[in-house]
Amino acid sequence: MQHKLFSLLSETSVHAGCGRSSGFVDLPFAREAATDYPVLVGSSVKGSFRDLARATWEKSQTDKVFGKQDDSGKVLISDARLLLLPVRSMTGAYKWVTCPHLLERFSRDQKRAGVEMQEFDLSIERYSALAKGGGELFLEEREFKYQGSLPEGLVERLTPLLPYGPSAQRLKDQLVVLHDNDFAWFARYGLQVNARNVLDEITKESKNLWYEETLPADSLFYLTLAGRAEQDVDSLATLLNESQFVQLGGNETVGQGWFTVQEVAR
Repeated sequence: MQHKLFSLLSETSVHAGCGRSSGFVDLPFAREAATDYPVLVGSSVKGSFRDLARATWEKSQTDKVFGKQDDSGKVLISDARLLLLPVRSMTGAYKWVTCPHLLERFSRDQKRAGVEMQEFDLSIERYSALAKGGGELFLEEREFKYQGSLPEGLVERLTPLLPYGPSAQRLKDQLVVLHDNDFAWFARYGLQVNARNVLDEITKESKNLWYEETLPADSLFYLTLAGRAEQDVDSLATLLNESQFVQLGGNETVGQGWFTVQEVAR
């Protein structure tokens, strides 16, 4: 089976919702059931890619690649999985935060696609960080101690996923690896919550106040395309590479959900 890996770097804030919630946040971000990590669900990604294809391809080609109501498509599109989460820092503008579990999953997904990834020693204690620097590291209101430097080769392995030269150059200074449990806290509670409102046209009184959860710009995801026919996977890969940008999730009319998409070379 033919596989291709794509990275998705958010250019704006993103709201990929999962319906209403009974909690404080009315419209939470979609999350994986077991890990609570934010996720861009494959069916939603596929719908956005299909809309992109409709503007360029003939209907027959679109139906062949993406399928019809009574016929499955020729290309498999995975969930877009989180790899780097931007977190506000008192010791810099922000840090790109990840954890051993996310890096392990990325390695497994690479292996499934036929790409061997270097193994890294990511043994890390709670409330500690692997990063460039020393002393103390503040992420949001939480304090971490530097346990050591980043594993050799890790920055070089992740750099190809970033589409812009300046972003890639900043990675070595901004990448932070936390313990899985420490990262889980930021993934669960560190997303931005926005208040939105509908006002009466005459009285300007509030008619519907709600809160929704969004991921910040510069969040890094990745996904895989797969198919038995190489030409079908290649045709979708070419479309994405030529388009460069794709909109995923809701709130398109207020500028949310835009990603730079690029194929990651093996």
